[in-house]
Amino acid sequence: MKKPYAELTREELLGLQKHLKTEYRRMQAMDLKLDMSRGKPCTEQLDLSMGMLDVLNSETELRSEDGTDCRNYGVLTGIPEALDLMADMMEVQPDHIILYGNSSLNVMYDTISRSYTHGVMGNTPWCKLDKVKFLCVVPGYDRHFAITEYFGIENVPVPMLPTGPDMDIVEKLVSEDPAIKGIWCVPKYSNPTGNSYSDETVRRFARLKPAAPDFRIYWDNAYTIHHLYDIDHDHLIEILLECKRAGNPDLVYKFASTSKISFPGSGIAALAASLNNLEDIKRQLKIQTIGHDKVNQLRHVRFFGDIHGMTEHMKKQADILRPKFEAVEGILEEELGGLGIGTWTCPKGGYFISFDSLDGCAKKIVSRCAKAGVVMTSAGATWPGGKDPHDSNIRIAPSFPPLADLKTAAKLFALCVKYVSVEKLLAGMEEGAEA
Repeated sequence: MKKPYAELTREELLGLQKHLKTEYRRMQAMDLKLDMSRGKPCTEQLDLSMGMLDVLNSETELRSEDGTDCRNYGVLTGIPEALDLMADMMEVQPDHIILYGNSSLNVMYDTISRSYTHGVMGNTPWCKLDKVKFLCVVPGYDRHFAITEYFGIENVPVPMLPTGPDMDIVEKLVSEDPAIKGIWCVPKYSNPTGNSYSDETVRRFARLKPAAPDFRIYWDNAYTIHHLYDIDHDHLIEILLECKRAGNPDLVYKFASTSKISFPGSGIAALAASLNNLEDIKRQLKIQTIGHDKVNQLRHVRFFGDIHGMTEHMKKQADILRPKFEAVEGILEEELGGLGIGTWTCPKGGYFISFDSLDGCAKKIVSRCAKAGVVMTSAGATWPGGKDPHDSNIRIAPSFPPLADLKTAAKLFALCVKYVSVEKLLAGMEEGAEA
């Protein structure tokens, strides 16, 4: 039975500190160069999609099922068969989708930009308002927060619970403050916690009563079919249908892409929304482009066939990712379980594990990892402006390194957690003695 570090005497902590320092120097001498900073697919995952490059060639008929020549201009919202494929993936009707290029993040940026310069469905453009605010679920996705921050929008943190955002806070803020124009959400296998929103949370979102008529939920369902296990899945209520049932059909923009399904740099992004929202968006889109890459849309359909082909493909992805997640979780439990110096999530899908250290330790842990050759996501990145008020949250991204390297990196991470935690506890004892 492990003894929690908080129960150790000063002499015991000093002895432990000496041992950890020796072990840390040993790992520093290994001259590691490992990267766990972002949720990038590994080479083996990318290899699964290589056949996509063979489904089209110079002899291939490049007309879509409605006769459109995919080599040419036109088709603003996407070819029919690609709309069907993405609609099945996103659990919506094809006429409620617009297909874009490879990046859903780019679509989100465009959506914020359009709202800022031209407003939402006839409402005042945000650039003409004295104050604009956005709710940010924390810990959350740093690139979301960066978009609104870039436009000078005030990011307002809302705590993430095991069931999703704290909806008591969301409901209160949204109903009382017309300056709040939206909320960033990753509802399934959330970045970084891996939590999925409960049925009640989704229903409460759909029944929000915003003070701002142009308030929108930015529903980034990036990991909609990204399960780690064949049977033990998280399930998510479909938000567009739930909003329609609640009498709020225009309340949500739903985003997704094939970035972590096929090739991250060459996938298909999509936005799903009410017909009213789509008409508003298309007024801008037809000025911005004549149409997105229809050849790539056709390539995806020819490769996957339908949603069943896509889900079978994702099972192969899971076979690569699952051992990595389980290895990290196992090492964290073996090294840190029972010590009272950290907690972590064990998600059923997605790309991340969220780790919480003792308060005031995250930056030092990440720094020690870097000095020993393991690059982590910057501490604080999961909060707007990079400012974690507790300096405790660290995002772990297991996907990219080879399994053997990942195990080494996880052991080093656990060692750094111990080392920094002992330093903090000793410093606390010294402060107490001085007082």
